[in-house]
Amino acid sequence: MKIKALIAALAIMGMTFPHVSAQKYDGVIDKTVALVGNSMILLSQIEGEVQMMQFQGYVSDRNLRCEVLENMLVSKLFYTQAQLDSLTVNPDMVDAALEERVNNILTQLGGEEQVEKYFGKPLHKLRQEWREAFMEQNLVQEMQRTVAGGITEVTPKEVQQFYRNIPADSLPIIPTQYQYSQIVLYPDTERAKLEVRERLLEFRQRILDGEKFSMLATLYSEDPGSAMRGGELGMASKSIFWPAFSDAAMALNEGQVSPIVETPDGFHLIQMISKKGDMFNARHILLKPKYTVDDRDSAFIRLDSIRNVVMEDSLTFAQAARIYSQDTKSRTNGGLVSDPNTGAPFFEMDRLKPADYNVLKDMKEGDVSMPFESVDDEGRSGNTVYKIIRLEKIRPSHTASVEEDFNVLLDIATNDKSVKAIEKFIKEKQGTTYIVIDPMFRKCDFRRDGWIK
Repeated sequence: MKIKALIAALAIMGMTFPHVSAQKYDGVIDKTVALVGNSMILLSQIEGEVQMMQFQGYVSDRNLRCEVLENMLVSKLFYTQAQLDSLTVNPDMVDAALEERVNNILTQLGGEEQVEKYFGKPLHKLRQEWREAFMEQNLVQEMQRTVAGGITEVTPKEVQQFYRNIPADSLPIIPTQYQYSQIVLYPDTERAKLEVRERLLEFRQRILDGEKFSMLATLYSEDPGSAMRGGELGMASKSIFWPAFSDAAMALNEGQVSPIVETPDGFHLIQMISKKGDMFNARHILLKPKYTVDDRDSAFIRLDSIRNVVMEDSLTFAQAARIYSQDTKSRTNGGLVSDPNTGAPFFEMDRLKPADYNVLKDMKEGDVSMPFESVDDEGRSGNTVYKIIRLEKIRPSHTASVEEDFNVLLDIATNDKSVKAIEKFIKEKQGTTYIVIDPMFRKCDFRRDGWIK
C-alpha cells in the first residue's frame, strides 16, 4: 500500500519514473510516460511500436507517437479489467503470433544480424518483449470480445431502425454480384507432370555435369521474381515456404542440389546456398505442368457434347454437373459455386477468377457458356481446368436495402452496436481509472477526450 501511495503522489506532481534502461530517445532517457491504474507505459514501448509500424509501412496523417500512446492507453483499460475479471492468456495464440512476427521480420530483413542491427537489440530480447506484448494483446482482445459479446443480438426491428437512421449517402453500395454453376473437366495431369519431371531431371544432370544452377534458373525457371536473380530466394524463414519445399531445402548441405520436389506451385529443383537455424537462402528452378492443344481440344469437345445435351433439355445443367463435373466441391450442389471463405452463393467481380468473369460479364441469366479455359479453386496459374458455366442470377449494383441486403445491414448494425459498446466501456473506465500522462505528451491531439485530467 505504501508503494502504491508513493507512486500516486509522484504522478500527481507530474514526476516520471526512470526505467532501468539507459537508452535515449531524442536525448531523453527511457522513462514512464503514462500510468493507467497500476500499469505503466514506457517511452521505449512507444518508440518500439513506432519503429515496428514504420517497418511495416504504416503511414498516418496524425502524430504517430500520440496515436500509439492513445492506442496503448485504450489497451491498458481493457488489460486492467481483464486482470480484474481473471481472464487467461491463450498460449498457443501467443506463440503463433510471436513466431509469425519473428519469421516475417527475419525474412524481410535477411537474418538475425540484420534484425538486431535494425532494432538495436539482441533477438532474444526482442522475442521477450514481443511475447510480453502479445500476451497483453491476447488479454485485451479477449476483454474486447467479452464487452462486445455482452450486447444482445441485433433484432430485425433494430436493423430496420438502423437502416432508417443512416443518411442515404452513407449507405453501402453493393457491387454487381453473380450466381453461377459450372461443369469442370481437368486435363491429363499425369502426362504433363511426367514431361516436367523429365525436363527437371535433364537440368539436374546438366548441373551435376558442371553447368551453373543460376544460369539455368535465369533461362528456364517459371518463378519470375527469383529467375531474374538466378533463382535466388534470399535468406528467409523455412515457415514461409510449402513444407515439402522447406523440408527438402533444409536437408541439403551448402551447394547440394535436391531431387525433384513437388508443391502446389509446381515442380522444383533446389540448390542450398546457406542456412542458419530455421532460415536458409537457396536457389530454385520452378516448372509447371503444361497442357497441349490436344488436351484443350479433347476437353472442349467433351464439354461441347455436354452443353448440347443441356441445351436440348435432355438433362438440366444441375443433373449434368452431378454426372460429368470433376470439381468435387460444386458437383454435389448441381454445379452451383459458393465462396470457399464465406459459403455465399453470390460473387462480386473481385472474388471471381479473371477467366470466369470475362465470360460471365457478357452473359444473361439462364445462358450457358461455350467451353473455356480457367484455373482451379486455388487460383494458381498453371492449375488449368476447362469448364462451361451457367449464369443463374445477376444482382445489379445498388444501394443497400433491407429487402435485398438484410444480412449485409445486419453485419453493419451488429458491428456498430459492438463499437458503441466498446466506446462506452472506454468512456466509463476513463472516469473511474487512475490515469496520468507525462507533460511531454499532454499536447497530443487524441481522438478521444478524457485522457488528460
